[in-house]
Amino acid sequence: MLQGEVTVPDFEQILNLPVDPEYLPEGVTTIRDYLIRLLSDVWKEEEGFDGKRPFGNSGWTYDLITPLLRAGLVEGKLDADGYIDTIDDAAAEKLIADTIEYLGTPR
Repeated sequence: MLQGEVTVPDFEQILNLPVDPEYLPEGVTTIRDYLIRLLSDVWKEEEGFDGKRPFGNSGWTYDLITPLLRAGLVEGKLDADGYIDTIDDAAAEKLIADTIEYLGTPR
């Protein structure tokens, strides 16, 4: 689990975490790919973008949160099928929000 402030290398680690591609568009294999594809789809589809089910799944935020749990970056537990049983939602959501903010930071 991360302690204290997340550093630049930590954000790169997060962006490179693998996501489960089972229900995702082809080529989306990391959190970075996911965020880029999500933004690209918002841009292309404009008001037709389905924010509730951007890739056909209403639990889409867990596509990003589950890799954080698997990597030990947030507290929680997976069930026997690999789905989230418990999670520190606030910490996971903040970490994803901070990672998105990092993407917009000039380097």
